[in-house]
Amino acid sequence: MATRYSRARLGAAVVTAFVCGLLFASSFDLTRFGFAQDGKGAKVASSQVQSLAETGNAFEAIADHVTPSVVSIQTQRVRTNPRLRTPRGQQAPGIEEFFRNFEQQQPQQQQAQEASGTGFIVSKDGFILTNNHVVADADKVTVTLLDKRSFTAKVIGRDPTTDVAVIKIDGSNLPVAVLGDDNVARVGQWVVAIGNPLGLDFTVTAGIISAKGRPLTGLLQNNYQITDFIQTDAAINPGNSGGPLVNIRGEVIGINSAIASSTGYYAGYGFAIPVTLAKQVMDDLISYGKVRRAVIGVQIENATPEDAKAAGLDRVFGVVVRTYSFDRDSVSPAKNAGIEPADVIVAADGKPTDRVSTLQRIVRSHKPGETLAFDVMHFGKKKTFNVKLAEAPDDPQLIAAAGRGGPAVAEPASAAAPREFDKIGITVEAMSPELSGKVDPTARRGLVVSDVNVTGPSYRKVGADQTVLVEVLNPGPRKMLHTAADLDAVLSRMKSGDLITFSVADIGAAGTRAITIQVQ
Repeated sequence: MATRYSRARLGAAVVTAFVCGLLFASSFDLTRFGFAQDGKGAKVASSQVQSLAETGNAFEAIADHVTPSVVSIQTQRVRTNPRLRTPRGQQAPGIEEFFRNFEQQQPQQQQAQEASGTGFIVSKDGFILTNNHVVADADKVTVTLLDKRSFTAKVIGRDPTTDVAVIKIDGSNLPVAVLGDDNVARVGQWVVAIGNPLGLDFTVTAGIISAKGRPLTGLLQNNYQITDFIQTDAAINPGNSGGPLVNIRGEVIGINSAIASSTGYYAGYGFAIPVTLAKQVMDDLISYGKVRRAVIGVQIENATPEDAKAAGLDRVFGVVVRTYSFDRDSVSPAKNAGIEPADVIVAADGKPTDRVSTLQRIVRSHKPGETLAFDVMHFGKKKTFNVKLAEAPDDPQLIAAAGRGGPAVAEPASAAAPREFDKIGITVEAMSPELSGKVDPTARRGLVVSDVNVTGPSYRKVGADQTVLVEVLNPGPRKMLHTAADLDAVLSRMKSGDLITFSVADIGAAGTRAITIQVQ
């Protein structure tokens, strides 16, 4: 019992001491009684509240003004399933004939594949912009407006190259979206995406422009794929495709087209086709039934540090010409004008070309047949060429597959053993008869890259058993490469840090391209 009383006294003493300590501390204002959230925290300034309110009002106005011009698109694609075939050869006599008659009486089964997307009205009489992949191969396209009216739409034209399509409904005095100018849009500006994601019709989401001129390699498999997407963090999901990306003034600056995600759903990275490009495509589809795309006949990439240095630039800038693009019946306009592979284009039509998307914007703002001036750097020399723009062929896939010259003629194989060149981190060997029939005719006497050092300067620029070294373009004089000794003669007079530019061919592909490698 004494132990219990002593414990009780001890507990009471501890509690009394704690309470007295609080009272003592509070008398000196060392601590205060209060809740976890003190009501005396800093208040938001009235000017800030007003600014936020104005932003909210802007979003409300955009939703009210633009959403009526947005449409929900439902498509049907009819697919016919073949009749099921009954196995033959194991039936009793007479049974096989019975099954044959039964199959002939079976109708082929048709199945409708349904999909959904978004579009927006651009004319009072019913022209609508959307994505090509929304309406491609559709047998029926149904458009529903915000006011629940429904129309059967006609596909006016599609452009798989830019993923833009134009459809039309029969109507009058329809609500119309205002098209803006994506050229003046800036990274960090507010944007709104409107669409029909995941079956949630006429959903409005907001975000900012995260980047401009964004390439999406592999999204559109063609020679003229867009490298000029607008990136946004406004939520975009399946079903948003074809919907408008709208600036804070309520003007459409892009067509929502793609997302980057490992799950197929929103992950913070959405991409829109610039509306200036979409409008050009739309105008051509309505006027000509196809897109009249101006091209200069080259395959280009953003200049690398090696490309810029080899061209004589003091900073990484411009667009490098890798090779020409042309078919069997025409020649590259750029080649006709004098532009060569490895040249770096630094300006076009008097405007600087800092990257591929900038050059594409300049060229596509002109029509086939017009002539533009191009400023290029050619291994330290600045030159200007006047290029007459050509019209891109209807099927760019044919360009990629088109070869040059007649049937392959095998060249005799050399008995020379593979030779390693540490300065550029590759091993080369003579062309074999088997490979000579798989390369461009100009490369049949070249050197095959048989191995690539993954830590060397050639890594990711050439591939083992995939690339043929055809010619040294720079340093001059130019030299064709038929043997390892030819390559050694050039590399032996080069030191670490020097640049060497090759014309190379890819096995299984037509044409050649230029690459620049820094000697180690």
